[in-house]
Amino acid sequence: MRDQAESLRKKLQFQQNNKIAKTIAVISGKGGVGKSNFTLNFSISLSKKGHSVLIFDMDIGMGNIDILMGTSTERTIVDFFNRGIPLADIISSGPDRVSFIAGGSGLSNLFELEDEMFERYLAELEEVMQRFDYIIFDMGAGITSESSRFILSADELFVITTPEPTSVMDAYSIMKYLVSVNPEVELFLVCNRVQDEKEGKETVKRLQNVLFKFLNKQAIPLGYLPDDKTVMKAVSRQVPFSIFNPNCDAAISLEQLTQRYEKSSFKEDISLRKNNFLGKLKNYFLGRQA
Repeated sequence: MRDQAESLRKKLQFQQNNKIAKTIAVISGKGGVGKSNFTLNFSISLSKKGHSVLIFDMDIGMGNIDILMGTSTERTIVDFFNRGIPLADIISSGPDRVSFIAGGSGLSNLFELEDEMFERYLAELEEVMQRFDYIIFDMGAGITSESSRFILSADELFVITTPEPTSVMDAYSIMKYLVSVNPEVELFLVCNRVQDEKEGKETVKRLQNVLFKFLNKQAIPLGYLPDDKTVMKAVSRQVPFSIFNPNCDAAISLEQLTQRYEKSSFKEDISLRKNNFLGKLKNYFLGRQA
């Protein structure tokens, strides 16, 4: 058990700092679109710009962020729930000062916690959030009614698709569901593995048009990443492609995308927002919000 005086000291320090991370949920309608690879390299890009970033691998059964970065860790999110290890103690160090919490198998009921355990999770998550500028949740592919609560609590959502018609349709379907639950959700679009600039722009524009026509919803286009062979080479060597070859086409496009995000993202103090991440998460999971 942690010393109570030390815990109080940390809490007071956090309050004085008045800082809380912006939360981003990275989602996709289907697997195999490069969602986790994007999450990792985008986090590195943010870190290189001076931001402190924590990746939270929420793909419980298929978590692979640590594999993509070639880093092994003895502790995962499962240890927090099953062994009572403090959330802060399962944070590991990744490349370029990016921190991460690894996912793990054997915990299929993350979104169906008992109230007491969920309150503990919220309390420790709040402490962690005050140590970072961004927390990026790499969600599992697809969506369930339970995981949607967590996704909709995030400040912003990044939807990853590829130009394939099935991928575009699945991306639209997941956004349609989320908008039906919360029309105010912040959506950002990223198209991965495009053959050329024209294909990337057309895919994103098509999704934007369909969203506006049928859902009256605006989504912010962040950009696209090319189908770069360097990416697969980097994956096979377990090195993020933005580190493996910073001058490759994918890394250059990612840098431009990150700059575009910094200009597009809202700038207000998130800790002062009426419906911040922790508040929404508590409301969703404790049944005080539909």
